[in-house]
Parts: sequence; structure tokens; C-alpha cells
Amino acid sequence: MCVMNIVRLCELEGVRRFDADYYQLEYFSLIDKLKSVGAVPVKEVAVPVKRRFMPKEDEYFDYIEISDVDLVTGEFSTSRVVGVEAPNRAQWIVKEGDVLISTVNPIRNAVVLVRKGFDNLVASSGFCVLRPQRVSSEYLFIYFKTEFMRRLLNRYAITSEYPTIVWKDILNIPVYVPSESVQEVISTKVRRAVELLEQSKRFYFQAESFLLSELGLEGFELSEEHFYSVDLSRMSACCRMDVEFFDPGFDKMIERISKKAELVPLKNFIISVKRGVEVGSENYRDDGVPFIRVSNLSVNGLVSKDQKFISQELYEVLKDKFNPTEGEILLTKDAIPGIAYFVQERIQGIVSGGILRVNVVGIDPWYLCLCVNSVIGRLQIKKSVRGSVIPHLGLWYIRNLMVPVLPKEVQWEIAEFVRKSYDLRKEGIWLLKVLKREVERFIFETDSR
Repeated sequence: MCVMNIVRLCELEGVRRFDADYYQLEYFSLIDKLKSVGAVPVKEVAVPVKRRFMPKEDEYFDYIEISDVDLVTGEFSTSRVVGVEAPNRAQWIVKEGDVLISTVNPIRNAVVLVRKGFDNLVASSGFCVLRPQRVSSEYLFIYFKTEFMRRLLNRYAITSEYPTIVWKDILNIPVYVPSESVQEVISTKVRRAVELLEQSKRFYFQAESFLLSELGLEGFELSEEHFYSVDLSRMSACCRMDVEFFDPGFDKMIERISKKAELVPLKNFIISVKRGVEVGSENYRDDGVPFIRVSNLSVNGLVSKDQKFISQELYEVLKDKFNPTEGEILLTKDAIPGIAYFVQERIQGIVSGGILRVNVVGIDPWYLCLCVNSVIGRLQIKKSVRGSVIPHLGLWYIRNLMVPVLPKEVQWEIAEFVRKSYDLRKEGIWLLKVLKREVERFIFETDSR
């Protein structure tokens, strides 16, 4: 059905935009509703902060890119970069309490609340940095994470191969300012959600420490030997001559583990392995069904960093063969090989060709994933991976990864920490989703004030 919206010349906002998408009826309805409840431009509650970063050649800093942001939680990872290698995009010094808004492809809604513990953080030029004044940082963060703000940000995007929004447009988007008491309630809940996500990481660290302690690997470090020798006959037998494959650190680790537990190849537990599929970048969408790639898996579970989507129609074609199911382990084999994640509940999405879906028996799947993700798996994968531009781990090597088998009761105790980590993360994500809906309902499901 064709929908028309007639806009008078005086309503063309300075004749900056003539495209029909910009004047969709839904945008007018959104803005009218926000104005009716007393919303004000962002620039009246927060100031743009441009703390220019001037790298020093021999000093390191923590760098955050837009692709490092989890689109669901706002969590982010950083890269440690030395000044002499600082990318041109490393422009803004950010501090605790800042809210970062992605100006690139805003429909993806990469929004960050800078927490404590980041004293040396530099953000990409692709972020707009806001310092809240009349509202709390937590409230502004969750407000920008709402669905209606995602749509409004996208409205101002300049359409191109990489849609972008300018700082001026972000600063003019309307924001509703609730009472201080309402803000405090929302802020407290946001802090609670962030704390749950942090607790999740701490429980995972405890699980890994427990595992390494039981295997005699607590405090284990690789010796930085500058050279070592290998017999030609051994190289010929292995059909390998790369340095990493013969790293003596691997043998030292295996020797230690062997004193504490039996080492069993992964293939002894595998009952099935299924490969993912590549849909092609031409099928990527800004919205739709998640296409789960290697970058969307982490030791803490699924993350939405640089998340790609496919259409519902394509999903219907692929779902029977490539949608992961409960009880499977997702295991990366390309790009960043060896990340394992146990699928605890139903996921709607398609896994990429760089991910394997593995079913196992005879071992706790939480425990198995922890082993693969730990130094035990990482060293074996470093030894076995092939490829320079795109690292690749062959199926034969995956099947022959050695897994330390501790007594069942010890496996269960260790796995309980991982399960607790998963539950805390799930609760934190749920709380953030509830908060977004609460803000939306508070504004749009009440009468004009």
C-alpha cells in the first residue's frame, strides 16, 4: 500500500533534506510525542566533548573501535596500542561517565557507557562523545539504547555505502528528562545490570583458575626461548616446519597435565559435527535474523559486536540445516580458531562457515568449553593452526585436541562456576532489555504531561 506524507516547504528544516525517508510519518509521530511530554534537545542535557588525543611514541593506550562494542549490552573490548602505531582514527580521550554514540551506521545502535577502571581510554573518531549534565550517565545511556532512539538516529543518517550521522544532529535529537527520583531508579538498575555483567566475568575467571589449579598449571607461563632444535625426521613425520608447531611450551604443558589427569582426544566425546554456511555479504541487512559469525562468539557467550543480519526469507530457507540447537557446542575454526560456547537455550540465527556445531557425550559440556577456551586449548590451537592472512584450524586437529579428564565431581564443581557466569550474564542482559522497555512505556504509554 502506498503511503503519502505531504510536507510544506516551511517544514523542510532549512531545506537540508529532500529525501522521502527523512519525512516518514513515523518520525513525525515520534517527535510530536516527545515534544508533548516536554523533551528537550540532547545539547540541553549533555555537552559534546572533544578531548583531542595526542599520542606519544613510546606510551601505550587502550583503544576502542565501533566494531568492539556489543550492540546489546554496550560492553566493549579494547586493543592495547603503542603511540607510534596509533591509527589516525584514535582521536578522543574518554573518561568515566562519558556516553559514546556511534556516528557510523547508527541503525546498529553502538552505544557505550564508560565505566570505572578505564583511565587510559581513547575512542575512535567514529564516536560522538557526550558528557551528561542535567541527566545521569546511566539514564542517557539507556535512553539512547531504546528502539525509538535507534530509529531517530537512523533518520538523520546521510545515506551512502557507510551511513553516518553528524554530531550536530545527535545534539538536536529530543530527549525526555524525567524527575530526579525516576532517574535515580533507572540509574540504579543500569548500575545493577552492569555489575551483573562484571560478576559474570569474575565467575568465569574463578572457573578457569580452579581448572588450572587442579591440573597443576596455576602460574604456568611459557618460557621465551629464542631458539630450539627439532630433528628433521620429526619434521618430516609431522609434515610441518613452522616454529609454532614445535614450540617446547606445548610439551611442558602436556607433561604437567599428565601428572594430574588423563588426556583424551576430543573425538572420543564427539557424536556429530556440522558446519555452518556463508550467506555472502550481499545478503547482510541492518535488521532481521542474526547471522552468527566468529566475531559474535566469546568465552563469555554470544556477543553482538559487529553483528550482521539476514532477511527472514533467507533464514526460513537455511534454518533447518544451520540454526544451532540447545545442547550443541559452537566452536570456531577460522579467523579466531578455538572459541567454544555451549548453547544452553534456543537461539534464532544462522551460524557462519567459520563455526562448527558439535554434539558431545561423556563429558560436561560447560567443562569441555572451558578447557578449549583456556590456555590448554589455546596452546594446542596455536600449535596446529594454519594460514597467515586468515588462520584456519582443520577438522582433523579439532578432533584430536587433547582434553584433560578430571573426576566427574571435580568437572561438575568447575562447570558450576561457568554456569553461574552464564546465568549472571543472562540476568544482566534481561535487566537492560526490561529497562529499555520501561523507558519506552514511560514516555509513550502515558498521557501528555
